[in-house]
Amino acid sequence: MNAKLGVLALAMINIAAIVSVRNLPVMAEYGWSMLALFALSIVVFLVPIAMVAAELGTGWPRDGGVYAWVKEAFGERAGFLAVWCDYAENVAWFPTVLSFMAASLAYAIDPSLATDKLFLVVVMLAFFWATTIVSLRGVGTSSWIGSVGTVAGSIVPAVGVVVLAAAYLAHGNPSQIPFSAGALVPDVALNNLAFLGGIILLFTGMEMAGFHARDTRDPGRTVPRAIALCVGVVVVFSVVGSLFLAMVVPAGEISLVSGTMELFSRVLDRLGLAWVVAPLALVVAFGGIAHLAPWILGPANGVAAVAAQGSVPARLGRLNAHGVPVTLLLLQGAAGTVFTLLFLLVPSVSTSYWMLSAVTAQIVIIMYGLMFAAVVRLRHTQPDTPRPYRIPGGLPGVWAVGAIGLAGCLFAFVLGFVPPGQLATGNTVTYVALLAAAVVVLSSPSFVFAALARRRGRRGSGDEPALASA
Repeated sequence: MNAKLGVLALAMINIAAIVSVRNLPVMAEYGWSMLALFALSIVVFLVPIAMVAAELGTGWPRDGGVYAWVKEAFGERAGFLAVWCDYAENVAWFPTVLSFMAASLAYAIDPSLATDKLFLVVVMLAFFWATTIVSLRGVGTSSWIGSVGTVAGSIVPAVGVVVLAAAYLAHGNPSQIPFSAGALVPDVALNNLAFLGGIILLFTGMEMAGFHARDTRDPGRTVPRAIALCVGVVVVFSVVGSLFLAMVVPAGEISLVSGTMELFSRVLDRLGLAWVVAPLALVVAFGGIAHLAPWILGPANGVAAVAAQGSVPARLGRLNAHGVPVTLLLLQGAAGTVFTLLFLLVPSVSTSYWMLSAVTAQIVIIMYGLMFAAVVRLRHTQPDTPRPYRIPGGLPGVWAVGAIGLAGCLFAFVLGFVPPGQLATGNTVTYVALLAAAVVVLSSPSFVFAALARRRGRRGSGDEPALASA
């Protein structure tokens, strides 16, 4: 019970939360120019968020993570907005994981089903509600499933992408992206850079190490080193994995949903191992579902904890006999179902996947923006609070990191509304309107609950004199 996390153990928590092959096809679309785009994203987002998570996590190593940090800086309502965004972004994120799982499962049956919208939606909804029902039995069940999913859904496919692509090229097969100096220069047309906003999803979760700062023996040394190790692993995997995928699968044939299985199928068939595709698809599909289970319950528990403090209606945080916030899970299930049905309404499966990814990124950007603002404010309001790790450079240093991070978030948020030139998105006005409506619908409940809480507070204060005189 008193065991403390070391650098490697803490880094693995972050790596397990971040590393996934689902988003590699997004950057593979850019070919060699992805290297410049990755470098930009690392400088303006990944490194700043890692530094901010290290300072906040070691200065305020409390349960609640982002909620506790933002609340400390800006108060209860801002803290609730942060935790609500963590909950709401999952509603749009779940269908992207489910579509990856369903498309992978198709390769175990008939690869052509990977582009069949009806097949994908039926499988997605079946497994989504099955996982939700399992989660109603409590954290013990979902955490065990999640442990299996980390290996089957993240580590196995990640290693597979690199090993199989390297074997493919080593056997003399040509690269689909021949190298040249000109290929390193990205096309800076706005619609060509639209996918760049989605790179945030490759790095989402870097704050996890800060959540566990209190579980380390020496947070000042352990947390920054664990984050640095995680950054190195995530960057190498993201760059190498995306690059290898681009080398094997032609850009015009990369599916944002089934791109990874396309690589596996193409390489294994060329190596004379086509029979391996079906069992590998089953492993990847099961891993995707298992990886989903802890995320169905985790953010809902965070909102339920806030509900217990009175910031949201108590009915919303109602727990069942297993201590699970059943109302939040059912609400999450209903909203996730609506977003899943988007796959039936848009021009292509890849377009559906991207739109949901864009919405997810835009909601999570709000949370990260609050983190960047919080680290700056806390340097001013609580300068003497011990911080075993401090962003170097004093106040100018923390302002620089916060400003760069906020600028990166704003840039990515705006790009999220730009229709990517690589996809058929239909009418631009309709596309932007759908994304804007999704962002408003997912983020607005936090403001509604805050307004209701203020109204209850005013009623309570207004009743006190009458009760006293009576």
